[in-house]
Amino acid sequence: VLFVYSCSLYLPSFSHLLSSLLPLLVLTWLHGDPRKVLHATDSYGQFCGQDGTPNAKKPILFYFNILKCANPAVLINLQCPTTQMCVSKCPDRFATYTDMQLQNALGSSYWNYYRQFCKPGFNNPNKVAVFIVIQLRFFFFPLCFLIIQTSFFSFGSGITGLVDAKEWGMKIVEDYAKSWQWILIGLLIAAAVSLTFILLLRFTAGLLLWVTILAVMLLVAYGMWYCSRELSGLGERPGSDVAIMEVGFHTDLQVYLQLRQTWVIFLIFLGGIEASIMLMLIFLRGRVQVAITLLREASKATGHIMSSLFYPLITFLLLALFISYWAVTAVLLASSGEAVYKVMAPDITCPYANSTCTPETFNRKSNWSATARASCEGSRCTFALYGGETPYHRYLFLLQLFNLLACLWLLNFSLALEQCTLAGAFASYYWARRRPLDVPPCPLFSSFSRAVRYHTGSLAFGSLILSVVQLARILLEYLDEKLRGANNVVARFIVCCLKCCFWCLERFIRYMNRNAYIMVAIYGTNFCTSAREAFFLLMRNVVRVAVLDRVTDFLLFLGKLLIAGGVGVLAFFVFDRKLTIFVEVPDLNFYWVPIVTVFLGSYLIAHGFFSVYAMCVDTLFLCFCEDLERNDGSAERPFFMSPGLHQLLGKSSPSR
Repeated sequence: VLFVYSCSLYLPSFSHLLSSLLPLLVLTWLHGDPRKVLHATDSYGQFCGQDGTPNAKKPILFYFNILKCANPAVLINLQCPTTQMCVSKCPDRFATYTDMQLQNALGSSYWNYYRQFCKPGFNNPNKVAVFIVIQLRFFFFPLCFLIIQTSFFSFGSGITGLVDAKEWGMKIVEDYAKSWQWILIGLLIAAAVSLTFILLLRFTAGLLLWVTILAVMLLVAYGMWYCSRELSGLGERPGSDVAIMEVGFHTDLQVYLQLRQTWVIFLIFLGGIEASIMLMLIFLRGRVQVAITLLREASKATGHIMSSLFYPLITFLLLALFISYWAVTAVLLASSGEAVYKVMAPDITCPYANSTCTPETFNRKSNWSATARASCEGSRCTFALYGGETPYHRYLFLLQLFNLLACLWLLNFSLALEQCTLAGAFASYYWARRRPLDVPPCPLFSSFSRAVRYHTGSLAFGSLILSVVQLARILLEYLDEKLRGANNVVARFIVCCLKCCFWCLERFIRYMNRNAYIMVAIYGTNFCTSAREAFFLLMRNVVRVAVLDRVTDFLLFLGKLLIAGGVGVLAFFVFDRKLTIFVEVPDLNFYWVPIVTVFLGSYLIAHGFFSVYAMCVDTLFLCFCEDLERNDGSAERPFFMSPGLHQLLGKSSPSR
């Protein structure tokens, strides 16, 4: 029996989740205000640059004294205890007390310019300090920082870092704008090479995989020789013995290439890769041959079901849709509520610090004690956040957690749907007696229809288990971040142990879910039954699982590394102008920006194609284990596996 269609475990909670997502979006849209995200907010809760308001022509948020943002009180509400105003542009003049007095005595033009940067109601031209202005952009918001000169020199290094970061960011964006066509060409080449590689596997799987292994070994060996040559070439060159940590961060990679430590790290890394490959070939050469045979069978299956190679595009669209939904809902939830003002005090001992206040009545401090006035000197009633006292606002954090859990659930469900669909298509190929005659037409579409019609509950249940563990890991990361500044060593140790345990648990659940979905696609049983059958089947073949499965993964990794490395080297020769082409390569600030982008993008593209291939290997491997247990190779119960796989496993293969 190839497919026993039975209605899988139906989970009402999943349908309830889907039915609650739309009301949640409507609820957040009614309470949320996108303006709070698109526009900066001053100390009075007013939006900067919004049309139809007094600040329509004032898009820049102006900080009076950015040095106060280094105060520990900032950690309470993530707000600087300094006045923030909306201005049309940053100040471009510098004034001292003497200049202000002299210019104000001669005329009012000087004062009329500076009064636009004063708080509402301030009208004293005799109290102006010297300042220095720095303009930056944070996400959507243009920011303007004012720094009192008396403190500037102690803060100079930090501001220099901010300016350098802005300059680097602008140069990187400029490089992307100049080279995006070349990056796109590199990614298209990676896609074409990946597709060609998989097509060639169908006809020359064994030869191509051995060539891949040897090519990677030769490339790594060449890299080791090149590192050794550069290391010996540096010799006793002055400055080459400086440690990388002493050099710090530089955008010019040539700085690091002049250090001996850099080439030593490269040499050790490449040596580890070379040693791993050689040890695998020496001690696991038999398993490598079996893995290559299994990969040859997988190449035949993907060759008969070519549409499976493009199914990840559907998964990518689903992932993009669900991530967009989560982002919009999270932003609307974060922007829900009314403006809340709190006391921002420079001194954390102020008894009224972090308490709510009203800007209109804050200056009336007649009911404050003398001690409170002294400790709260310089405190301000500043906009802190958007919140409220209604039940909706009190449970905003829980709604954010629910939104995050729903996002994780939907993302894992999309991946589970892909795995189940591909597993069903490849299983129909394996269990066909006469290939490809007995393979059903449109196997991918048929498998997708079965998964959507019969197995959504099973996929949802497996996705829920994985999502809960992932949410627990996120909460542990949040807790670890909160405890990072504390001195409670025991608590941090416990959190670290929990993080390790949940990481292992997630890896185990992810692996078991993958095999459970294969059993769901083959037999149509519910998730619990499929997971149990898959677990015991793997345990009965634990030696093959421990060695063969890892070997195939490593071989596929070498293929991805070869494709990404080859395209990356090609990009290096093009952008470094070591390869003459018919079109002039644009001049870039950092030539490594497109090279790194092409390498990472090529690896992701190759991973997308090879993920289908890996799912085919896992499906055929599980079918192979099931075939060994259910059949004995006799005329009554012949094997479904190929004669080549039989021969390598020491089984007698019947004539087919």
